[in-house]
Amino acid sequence: MHIKIQEAIAVEGRYDKNTLSQVVDTLIIETRGFGIFKDPERMALLRKAAEKRGLIVLTDSDGAGFVIRNRIKGEIPAKYLKHAYIPDVYGKERRKRKAGKEGKLGVEGMPPQVLEDVLRRAGATFLSGDGPEKRGTALTKGDLFVAGLTGRPDSAQRRQALLKQFSLPEHMSANALLEVLNTCYTAQEALDLLGLEET
Repeated sequence: MHIKIQEAIAVEGRYDKNTLSQVVDTLIIETRGFGIFKDPERMALLRKAAEKRGLIVLTDSDGAGFVIRNRIKGEIPAKYLKHAYIPDVYGKERRKRKAGKEGKLGVEGMPPQVLEDVLRRAGATFLSGDGPEKRGTALTKGDLFVAGLTGRPDSAQRRQALLKQFSLPEHMSANALLEVLNTCYTAQEALDLLGLEET
């Protein structure tokens, strides 16, 4: 049962992402828990995804989840955000030896129907259509090289100019830039932005 939705979804960790990816077909970005507080590249990826397609914030219902949610709210304009809240269900996830500090199940412990319901309540845009999104082939480091963004004497300046144009952090690595291009744009859009032809 895969539901296609337009918005990207922010979750805390990889187990949340695994659970959610069995329910929805969309871009799911991990905040890596509190890692988001010291990772401007990840926040920039969330912001760019939010601007391109909207972002649903789906964190755990414990205190930590709300701290992470509030951080995202403080960084990304409200017009791009939707908030999905899982219910308070007490218990522990199967993979964990003991329950979390507050004893509540996180996103990974929610049944598929509950996740679908909270996304609907959050106002997710459900898309019809079969199969995964048509994104084209992902860009590679080779494409960045061809575009002059890596491996050349002036690559750093060219990358800086592109990052500035996209309102992305100036210290973003080539790998992080590649992730933004591959997750927030279709292959054709990304190639156009880099001024490359599709091969």
